[in-house]
Amino acid sequence: MIVHPTSGGLARRALLGTALAGLAAPSALRAQAPAVKIGVLTDMSSVYADYAGTGSVDAARMAIADSGLGEQVQLVFADHQNKPDIGSNLARAWYGSQGVDAIFDCPTSSVALAVNTVAGQARRLCIFSTAIIDRLTEEDCNGYGLSWTWDIYSVARSGVLLQMRRGLDTWFIIHQDYAAGHALAAAAKEALEGAGGRLVGQVAHPLGSTDYSAYLLQAQASRAKFVFFTAGGSDLINALKQVREFGLVQRGQQIGTAYTVITDVDAIGLEALQGLNFVTAFYWDCDEQTRAFARRFFSIRRKQPTMFQAGVYSAVSQYLKAVKSTGSTKAEEVRAWLRDHPFDDAFARNARLLPNGRLIHDMLTARIKTPSEQRHPWDYYEILDVVPAMEAFRPIERSKCRVQF
Repeated sequence: MIVHPTSGGLARRALLGTALAGLAAPSALRAQAPAVKIGVLTDMSSVYADYAGTGSVDAARMAIADSGLGEQVQLVFADHQNKPDIGSNLARAWYGSQGVDAIFDCPTSSVALAVNTVAGQARRLCIFSTAIIDRLTEEDCNGYGLSWTWDIYSVARSGVLLQMRRGLDTWFIIHQDYAAGHALAAAAKEALEGAGGRLVGQVAHPLGSTDYSAYLLQAQASRAKFVFFTAGGSDLINALKQVREFGLVQRGQQIGTAYTVITDVDAIGLEALQGLNFVTAFYWDCDEQTRAFARRFFSIRRKQPTMFQAGVYSAVSQYLKAVKSTGSTKAEEVRAWLRDHPFDDAFARNARLLPNGRLIHDMLTARIKTPSEQRHPWDYYEILDVVPAMEAFRPIERSKCRVQF
């Protein structure tokens, strides 16, 4: 079923669907666990649609099917169109009149911050799987927004340590001109200088840029050993295509990204990206557990899961496990159970929820393979190292969150 908001035109229209997902649950289980309604709020039509989008909805459906709660779980989903007002209005309606117990995914930092505020006001959980902004569990923490997949600190710290080990100690940063881009650039600068490196320049570009010539010329003139992009989605694809046109690599400068998403690699190809070093929270071909999840996901999507879609699967799975174990959908009881039960699953290893709402888990550093190294379709990454959870994420003692639970 497709439902459109009653006010506004196409620019303010959000796609809203509902689905009952899963398998029939035994009658004994139905008597123990309450009915629960969850929502996936995502980007289905813009720069992060491949990262999350309908793939996040499918990942949530998979988690529901695996939960053992069956028809007791109702799923709703919507496209927030990367607009904070649409995202917050949908969240407010879901938590209020529509009785949604928890929201998942929520790409784009500006939307995530807006929805986080609504979650705090409603005293309902929102578990963010795609947004990278640290503020969700730092300055803007409220006890109801949980960050599941990654954050700026873990990506910047892991990435800087990787490049410094390669001798790339002078950087030029090209970052997106919005909250997450500025924050990631600042975190990378702090980590770089703390590790003995030096930032020789940086420049911001608008979200959705197609022409990077001015930024690349500045990077070239800086003579930095390493040119670092914070962008993702179509922005990153456009930027990396132009890097080769301007000959930065041919002149000896190394190119890197804060992170790389497997759908970007599939879109651009190994020929253009080979050798790129980056940080990721998940790779489908790490071990049998990740491969088993990926096979199921691929049978539905005909693509391998991104780290964000895997994060949605994990977040929904662990949330429903908490509901089942506590017999409650009350946010505070579910949150307490999640905090008190470390776990490993197809997405996260050595995972533990901190009292500020930040899930910590092992992070990965990786390299994109050359075409000659590829063994089979979607064989794109070589995992270089595992960064332990306690080293990758900000220690709770350094958290700026004032409402820890």
